Amino acid sequence: MKIVKVIHGYPMLYNAGSEVYSQTICHGLAKRGHEVHVFTREEDSFQPDGAMRISHDADVPDITLHLVNNSRMRDRYRLDIVDQRFAELLDQLQPDLVHIGHLNHLSTSLVFEAKKRHIPIVYTLHDYWLMCPRGQFMQMHSADDNLWAACDGQEDKKCATQCYARYFSGSEQEKAEDLAYWENWVKRRMAHVRDVVEQVDLFISPANYLKQRYEQDFGLPKEKSIYLDYGFDRTRMIGRVRRSDEPFTFGYIGTHIPAKGIHQLIEGFGMLKGEAKLRIWGRDRGQDSRALRAIASSLPGNKANAIEWMPEYKNQSIAVDVFSNTDAIVVPSVWVENSPLVIHEAQQAKVPVITADVGGMGEYVHHEVNGLTYQHRNTADLAKQMQRLLDDPALASQLGLRGYPFSDDGQIPDIDQHILDLEACYARVIG
Repeated sequence: MKIVKVIHGYPMLYNAGSEVYSQTICHGLAKRGHEVHVFTREEDSFQPDGAMRISHDADVPDITLHLVNNSRMRDRYRLDIVDQRFAELLDQLQPDLVHIGHLNHLSTSLVFEAKKRHIPIVYTLHDYWLMCPRGQFMQMHSADDNLWAACDGQEDKKCATQCYARYFSGSEQEKAEDLAYWENWVKRRMAHVRDVVEQVDLFISPANYLKQRYEQDFGLPKEKSIYLDYGFDRTRMIGRVRRSDEPFTFGYIGTHIPAKGIHQLIEGFGMLKGEAKLRIWGRDRGQDSRALRAIASSLPGNKANAIEWMPEYKNQSIAVDVFSNTDAIVVPSVWVENSPLVIHEAQQAKVPVITADVGGMGEYVHHEVNGLTYQHRNTADLAKQMQRLLDDPALASQLGLRGYPFSDDGQIPDIDQHILDLEACYARVIG
């Protein structure tokens, strides 16, 4: 088949979970003999929006990247110039199928261009972006000024008040007018998204939690909603050799943003008793990273010196660069994640995971079976679970050995089988 993969970023320009997964399946599809094209974005402030650039996957050059520039209008949910460029690409390639991973920073309405041409559409859900304008059900401006408060559901007025107030003028006399505008904006956005959903032939959720939430809270039709966990190149998790001359080391992998809860991890690490290390891997994000280092510097005793800030790594080298340098992985997200790649990757490498007891995090980490879970957003409980592994490294090894909870041998889903499952999905919508 000729397949166009749509994703809002592609490694190494963008290297978060949905981007890494997208690259992995592109590699798998190309290995199976499919012609794979990627429609994705870049942000070049010195080029006009809509400028196109052709590149190729650094590891599999047969995969062609079609990068559309979107440096000034990235916060819009639909953008005519992006739709136009996508339409031109579809006319040029005439693909058999479009597989969407994310439309944020691109354009929601590009699905209509595929449908005009009778091209089937598969959509993998990675977060709540279709049913939450910000994607993570976290509030930017809660009533009690609770930073990044959890949101219990989408409502137009609440979205305007709790998230889009950042665009208000700031004048109290204009507040009602601003509120009315943004409430209407959210209403229009949500109505449009429902039109978008109608165009998609099949939605894939990598966690049962996510599937059920979309069906129950958003009304996603069950007949075009399936569960299929991510697939992984297991060879990337081979080669972990843990040094024995280091203190017990906790590791974090991910983006330096508030939603990932790194601040709570650092604060929890500061509560530990005994000698330990914390290694934090990820791309430096300027002020956010400096703020996290400031939190670390305020820890009691010598804890700040026990935190090491590691560089960004290449996913293909995760076993040697990351897992060989840690005894346990912590996934401290304050948003309710659906199926974090790092949890699966650690499980394949036999590294125990500590994470929250909600969403896909709690779905894939079972307390005292293949890791430890703590009460979501509770820093003291997180520290308590970290202390357990620090005090009992044998427990950490035991939990790590179990691996993935939904296979007899603890192995995570293999990319080769995952590609066969995707091909079955493709055949279903093409047929």
